[in-house]
Amino acid sequence: MRDAVVENFEFPDSGKLLFHIDEAMSWESVRNLKIMESTFILVQNIAIQTKAPEEVIEWVDDVRESLDAAFEAITEGKAQ
Repeated sequence: MRDAVVENFEFPDSGKLLFHIDEAMSWESVRNLKIMESTFILVQNIAIQTKAPEEVIEWVDDVRESLDAAFEAITEGKAQ
């Protein structure tokens, strides 16, 4: 996702989006998925509101699906 933003950096607020992607993927966020989720919501909203290129939106959707699957696995006791 980060690479897609860098490759298409000319869209509005691409720098802001890149900052929040880095925050969502920071060690502090990855260690605490609730923090990662709240930061990723910002990423999702920025990508949608700025009308990011389709490639970026596809990556955002992929990450959202993975994050949802991780939370589902935790809820079902399949992951900690």
